[in-house]
Amino acid sequence: MAEAQRLDGRECAAALDQKTAARAAALTEKGVQPHLAVVIVGDDPASHVYVRSKVKACERLGLISTHVERPATTTQEELEAIVDGLNADATVHGILVQSPLPAHLDEGAITDRIDPAKDVDGFHPVNLGRLVQGRTDGLLPCTPSGVMEMLRWAKVPLQGQRAVVLGRSRIVGMPMALLLAARGADATVTVVHSRTEDVADRCREADVIVAAVGRPDMVQADWVKPGATVVDVGINRVDDDSRERGWRLAGDVHPDVSGVAAWLSPVPGGVGPMTIAMLMANTVRAAEGLQ
Repeated sequence: MAEAQRLDGRECAAALDQKTAARAAALTEKGVQPHLAVVIVGDDPASHVYVRSKVKACERLGLISTHVERPATTTQEELEAIVDGLNADATVHGILVQSPLPAHLDEGAITDRIDPAKDVDGFHPVNLGRLVQGRTDGLLPCTPSGVMEMLRWAKVPLQGQRAVVLGRSRIVGMPMALLLAARGADATVTVVHSRTEDVADRCREADVIVAAVGRPDMVQADWVKPGATVVDVGINRVDDDSRERGWRLAGDVHPDVSGVAAWLSPVPGGVGPMTIAMLMANTVRAAEGLQ
C-alpha cells in the first residue's frame, strides 16, 4: 500500500486563515476590530511559546491582541479580577487564560468565570453544554473543531463511518466525540480510555481514529485498518540521543501507521496549526456575535 496522504494542518490552516482575515476586515470596516486578550500566569516556557504564536497570528490576520502577563505568585482573587475586567471591557471580544496555571490556582473556576460569549477556548460549561445538545453554532473547543475542519478540507467521509477517539478529556476527547457524532458529521463513535479493554481491537474496527492520549507512538500500524484516516493530536517530547538537541517530538501514533492509513496528520504540522487557526476564527465569531 502507498504511503498515507498528509492531513496537512499548515495548508488547511492557511485556507481557513484567508476566510478569517476577510471576516475580520469586514468587521473592522464597520468600526469593530476583533480583539483577543490572552492572560498568562507564571513562566512555563512552552506556554510562552504558545502565547507568542497566538499574538503573531492576530497580527497576521488583522486582529487586536492584548497580552496580560502575571507572575506565578498571582492569587486566585487577582486572576479573577483580571477576568472580570476583560469581561466588562466591550472592546474585548475573546478571552483566553493560558493553561496550565500554577498549582495553587483553580483553573476550573477561572474557566467558569469567563463570559461564555467571549470564551474563545470553548471550555465554559455553557458552550460545552450547547455541544452536548447537538448545537455546533457556538464557540467550539479549538482542537476538536480544528480536526473537523481538517477532515472536511480533505473530504474524508464521515457519515455512517466508525470513528474511535482515544482519550476522554474535556479539552479534546469528549468534545471530539460529540462533534463526530453531531448531525452533519453523523459518524458512529466509540470513546476509548484508560479502562477500555481490547483497545487495539476497537481501533482496528475504525474508519477514522483520533488519538489524543499523550502517549508517544501508542497507536501501532497493526492497530489500523488499511485505508483508515488517522488524526494524531498528541505532541510528546521524547529523549533521542541521535538528535543534536537530545530529544524529538513524537505524536501518539507510530510513524509506521503511514504505511497502512489512507490519511495521516503529521506531528508537528498537523493539528497544532489548526488549533491556532480555530482560535482566530472563534475570536472573529465572538466579535460578530457581540455586535
